[in-house]
Amino acid sequence: MKMISYGRQSLDAVDVQAVVDVLQGDWLTCGPKVAAFEQALGKYCGAKHVIAVANGTAALHVAMLAAKVGRGDRVITTPNTFLASANCAEYVGAQAVFSDIDPASYNLDPVLLEQNWTDGTKAVVAVDFAGRPCNMPKIAGIAREHGAVVIEDASHAIGGGFVFEGKEYLVGGHPWADMTTFSFHPVKTMTTGEGGAIATDDDELAERCRLLRSHGMVKNRPEEPWYYEMPELGFNYRITDIQCALGRSQLKKLDGFVERRQVITERYNNAFSKVDWLTCPQIQDDGNFNLTRVAWHLYVVQIDFSGIGKSRAEVMAELREAGVGTQVHYIPVHMQPYYQNKYGYGRGDCPAAEAYYEQCLSLPLFPSMTDEQIEQVIAAVKGLCK
Repeated sequence: MKMISYGRQSLDAVDVQAVVDVLQGDWLTCGPKVAAFEQALGKYCGAKHVIAVANGTAALHVAMLAAKVGRGDRVITTPNTFLASANCAEYVGAQAVFSDIDPASYNLDPVLLEQNWTDGTKAVVAVDFAGRPCNMPKIAGIAREHGAVVIEDASHAIGGGFVFEGKEYLVGGHPWADMTTFSFHPVKTMTTGEGGAIATDDDELAERCRLLRSHGMVKNRPEEPWYYEMPELGFNYRITDIQCALGRSQLKKLDGFVERRQVITERYNNAFSKVDWLTCPQIQDDGNFNLTRVAWHLYVVQIDFSGIGKSRAEVMAELREAGVGTQVHYIPVHMQPYYQNKYGYGRGDCPAAEAYYEQCLSLPLFPSMTDEQIEQVIAAVKGLCK
C-alpha cells in the first residue's frame, strides 16, 4: 500500500518548466528571478517590501538582527512551535522566553502574554500555528505598549488572513506586525524547495534585511563597480534564481492550494465531528477579530490515547500499517534540553502547551490528496477504536 505522507509538495509541469528555463538561462543565483519573486509576493500579500532568503530560519534570524535585538534582551514566543521560532533569539544573544498557548487556538494567549511580560522584552515572535493566524491586533497592542517589536512567524500561514473590525487583511500585509517571516519548505503550502522571506512595510527594516542576508556587503561607488564595503557583519542567506522561479510559479497557484486545504479540512471535520475520543481543530472568533481565511498547513487532532487504550506510538504504527503517515507538531520547545539546562525551564511552566502535546497528532494534508486518499485516512482513523 502506498503511504500517504502527512504533507508534501504539489508540483506540476509548469513548475518544472519554470526551473528548466532558469537552468537554460544566464543566471542561476542572485539574478532577476529573485527580484521578480519578491515583487510578486509583496503584491500578493500587500507588503511594501519582501526580502527572500535561504530558508525560514534565516528569515527569523535576519529579522532579529534587523530589529537590533541582542545581548541582554528578552524575546517572548510560544512553546508550541518549531525550534527556530525560539532559537532565533538565542542566535543574537537574547533570551527566549515562553508564554503559554490558548488551549482552543494553540496560538499565543494574549491574556497570558500580558501577564508574563517582563522588563527587557525587546520583541515578540507570534507563530501562526497550523495556518491559523494569531490575534495579531491584540498581541501588537500589548507589545507596542511596551515598545517591543512584533515579528509574525507565518511559516504555516502564507495565503491566509483574517478580518478585523470589518476589514480583511492577508498575512504579511497587515499593520500589526513589524516584520512577517515565511518558510517555503516542501511541506508548506507553497514551496521553493528550501527558502524563506521577510515581509515589511518599514523602509529601514527592509534595508537592513537586504544588507544582512548578503554578508553585510554594500556597493556604494558606481564609478568603481568592483568596490564593496562591509559596514556590518552579515550572513550568506541569499536565495537562488532557481528557487525563486519555482516560488513565483507556485505563488500563482497559492489560492488554489489554500482552497483545497480548506476543503480537505472540512471533510475531516465533518467525518470526525461525532468521534468522542478525538477533537478537531476549531475556528473561534475573538470579538472584532474573525478568522475567515485559514490556510491550513497542518491538520492536527487531539486524541484521547488513554481512552482508546493505545499509546501515541501504537496509534502511529497502526495508521502506518493502513498506509497513513502522521507526525507530531510539536514537542514544546521549553522542554528541550538546551532550554531546560540554560534557563531551568521544565514541566509545568506552560501547562496548556504540555497538555496539547500529550494528545496531538497531525494527519495527512496536502493539495494533491485525492478524494480516495481522504477517505482512506478517515477510515483508518475511525478504525483505531474498533
